[in-house]
Amino acid sequence: MNRQELVEYLDRLLEPGKFRDYCPNGLQVEGRAEVRRLVAGVTASQALLDAAVERGADAILVHHGYFWKGEDGRITGIRRQRLGTLLTHGINLLAYHLPLDAHPEFGNNAQLASRLGWLAEGNFGEQNIAWLGRLAAPCSAAELAVQIERTLGRVPLLIGEPNRAIKRIGWCSGGAQGYFEQAIALGVDAYVSGEISEQTVHLARESGVAYLACGHHASERYGVQALARHLTEQCGLACEFVDIDNPV
Repeated sequence: MNRQELVEYLDRLLEPGKFRDYCPNGLQVEGRAEVRRLVAGVTASQALLDAAVERGADAILVHHGYFWKGEDGRITGIRRQRLGTLLTHGINLLAYHLPLDAHPEFGNNAQLASRLGWLAEGNFGEQNIAWLGRLAAPCSAAELAVQIERTLGRVPLLIGEPNRAIKRIGWCSGGAQGYFEQAIALGVDAYVSGEISEQTVHLARESGVAYLACGHHASERYGVQALARHLTEQCGLACEFVDIDNPV
């Protein structure tokens, strides 16, 4: 598949122009023109780049790429090493951040709901990134934590009463603890995200709403996996997801 065709296909699918993001979406580093083999991952770390080189990949597709707002733009140290690896081996880097959180089918939040059996009913938060819904069957906060652990392979941090009955739920993958207060106002029984901050604990205790932090990386593995599968099925690309584990 031609690189430009791939970029145009992904842009049509994910519609990055709809989002005010913190990084450029789409093609971030240009490599060879023809793309036959693609490696997908959560973050464009050096370990993922090295895995792509080992596999002879023509492109890397990630959720967390490069060139974030506020970063030092000088190409030195780690940044030089990463870009040098891509350019030396002619590997394209494609990254989709908020568009891959929000997509109704391939997005991180959609994929979390699908795997955990949550029924989506609406959106909230900045640019409607966060999701609102209910459980297929009510359970306790402790039981919800067990379900998340079994699905994500990571023990979530539960703040709140373990026996609290959970019916309505809000969720947003990654570092979305900032939407917790909005979720509380919308009447949820629990809110699930990847990360947690010091003030989040107090909000959970004082509101009585359970908060479950299940890991930034763990909560954002599934969107890029689903997208890679789609590219294999629709575009005939050989795609492989490589999970570079991250405890955060």
